[in-house]
Amino acid sequence: MADKPRLAVWKFSSCDGCQLSLLDCEDELLAVAGAVEIAYFLEASRTPPQGPYDISLVEGSITTPADSVRIAEIRRQSKAVISIGACATSGGFQALRNIGDYDEIVRNVYAHPEYIDALKTSTPISSRIHVDFELRGCPVNKHQLLEVVAASLAGRRPNVPNYSQCVECKRSGIVCVMVAHGTPCLGPVTQAGCGSLCTSCDRGCYGCFGPKEEANTKSLGKRISEDFGVGHRATADMFRTFNAGAEPFRREALRHDEH
Repeated sequence: MADKPRLAVWKFSSCDGCQLSLLDCEDELLAVAGAVEIAYFLEASRTPPQGPYDISLVEGSITTPADSVRIAEIRRQSKAVISIGACATSGGFQALRNIGDYDEIVRNVYAHPEYIDALKTSTPISSRIHVDFELRGCPVNKHQLLEVVAASLAGRRPNVPNYSQCVECKRSGIVCVMVAHGTPCLGPVTQAGCGSLCTSCDRGCYGCFGPKEEANTKSLGKRISEDFGVGHRATADMFRTFNAGAEPFRREALRHDEH
């Protein structure tokens, strides 16, 4: 009997939420465990890392010099690397440091800044190594995560949507909160995948899954700030949450800073 493909799950700067999404698969995870050898997953076991690996799932952003070294070694030992979650695909909340004075931030936060060994930026995994696939979300959708693992094992492209959250709302029969209530919403520029968690509760989308392909953030940002009367400061803040470092969101937030 042939050896099972070896799966590793790695953590960098993050909250562990995306790894917990994998554990939340429960019955489905048993099927995954039956199809692969989970060679390294500190969230679920204490097994020391021993490469090489067929698939590496990586959560978290690159925020320290040690991270840069470690991710390069993971790439060297892995046939396929998949970054999972907003931190790994865009830098996460941590990327807010990218727009400020890093030294001033460290001085204000830590009693002994001299002990802090960190990079001045928080960047996605793809900024350091080649990534075979990026799975968005804060946290990731567990069903999409299983699809990505299954697709990687089968050698095919994962079937993950790249259309906007608006499409998901329409398919679910959810009334548009922008049209019906005048509620600011990032749905038109956000990739679908959350299952319409916020909009189904009459709340605007927060952009957890990051920008969709060819997101027209300029048009939406203008409508939110001017037509809805939110103002430029609040509009910039809307684009600076889970995916603050994603280029379309970063660029749009900076545009509103200039007003």
